[in-house]
Amino acid sequence: MTATATRPPAPGGPGGRIPEPAASPNAPRAGLAGLAELPGAAVRSVVRSARTTPGRLTVIAVGLVVLALLAGVVATITLQERKNTINDLIDHREPLAAASQEVYRSLSDADATAASAFLAIGVEPAALRQRYDTSIARAGVALGKAASDSAGVPEAAAQVQTLTRQLPVYTGLVETARANKRQGFPVGSSYLREASDLMRSTILPAAQDLYRIDTDRLAGEQDDASGFPWVSTLLVLALLAALVATQVYLTRKTNRVLNVGLVVATAATVLALLWGAAAVIVQSVLVGSGATDGSHQVDVLVRTRIAALQARANEMLTLVARGDGGTYERDFDALAPQVTGLLAEAKGFATGDTAREVQGAADSAQQWLSTHQEIRAKDVDGAYSDAVKLAVDSSVPGGAATTFAHLDDALVAAIGYGRQAFLDDTRGGDRALTLLAPGVAVLAVVAAAGATMGIRDRLREYR
Repeated sequence: MTATATRPPAPGGPGGRIPEPAASPNAPRAGLAGLAELPGAAVRSVVRSARTTPGRLTVIAVGLVVLALLAGVVATITLQERKNTINDLIDHREPLAAASQEVYRSLSDADATAASAFLAIGVEPAALRQRYDTSIARAGVALGKAASDSAGVPEAAAQVQTLTRQLPVYTGLVETARANKRQGFPVGSSYLREASDLMRSTILPAAQDLYRIDTDRLAGEQDDASGFPWVSTLLVLALLAALVATQVYLTRKTNRVLNVGLVVATAATVLALLWGAAAVIVQSVLVGSGATDGSHQVDVLVRTRIAALQARANEMLTLVARGDGGTYERDFDALAPQVTGLLAEAKGFATGDTAREVQGAADSAQQWLSTHQEIRAKDVDGAYSDAVKLAVDSSVPGGAATTFAHLDDALVAAIGYGRQAFLDDTRGGDRALTLLAPGVAVLAVVAAAGATMGIRDRLREYR
């Protein structure tokens, strides 16, 4: 009997192939798939760790530190931006708004003065010539300042371009009118009326739009500076709530009433919250007061002065036209109620020195408007020379030149008081934020450090 020996099968089975071991479901993957799974793996690791008390404490510590630093960074940036906005209001935005006001006011004054000088009998009064030249020069300087901030605002740049292009045309027409008057040519009055029409139809509307743009930008920055910092406040409150909840949790776990590190962190957070709230409230009130008692009053008074100057120009041009000035008189009749209405509005909120000057302006306005009726009566009755003298001659007691000068001087003084009130209140708001931004940053770091030390002491008990 013959025995047959058989070869044992190959380890890999038929064909001799060795089977690959099955991949573990938890084995990490390579390449992009592995990178995509990293966040999920991290979350699973944190969840597994949080099932134990030391792991849970570690997660709480990391959360408190991140929340403290995040609240500190957001609050610091918010407060510093707020302080920068206030400084910009004082150093940049309000002066630019004042420059646009000066452009509008000076051009209105130049138009009224040119008409007054043209009416003067004989040689043009040197005082009126000087006033006209000064107004044009001030308008040019103010326009240059206002133009420095118009590059990023297309609408403002368009108004600056219009003013820059049309102002030399206006001054050229005025000089032509003067030259013709000196030579006794009646066509001089036509040139003056053409110059005034250019001023009213093109130049002053552009100046008014520029003034409105800058005033709106000033008001917008005031709103930004006085708004409530909700995001940073909510983050600080969330941090405070998290610290209190952590201390309650540790008290229940360890039967220890106080955790020194967490108490320090809580105290730093409370201090930051109270300091920040008090400073921001005081700053917001002061900036708001600067808007109400300062820039808003100035806006009303500037509009009053411009309306008065335009009415004064119409008063003069009615006489220049000599019987053909119905349009100018109708414009005067439309502007006079604006002057009295704006003065009544200003009296409603003016206080102190501003109130005294506004009342003086209102009294002078009533006298001027009453004198205007006398001027019109004399002109209609044919006493043209007497009407011109009452309108132009500053030596006539109670004349239009005198009463209007008193009105204008009172408005100038009131505007000065209003601007000073804006500066005083806004600077007070800036001082309320002194050291607040760096102080909150330091307190946030203290809170983060306190939370870290407080949790670390508890973790040591598990080693």
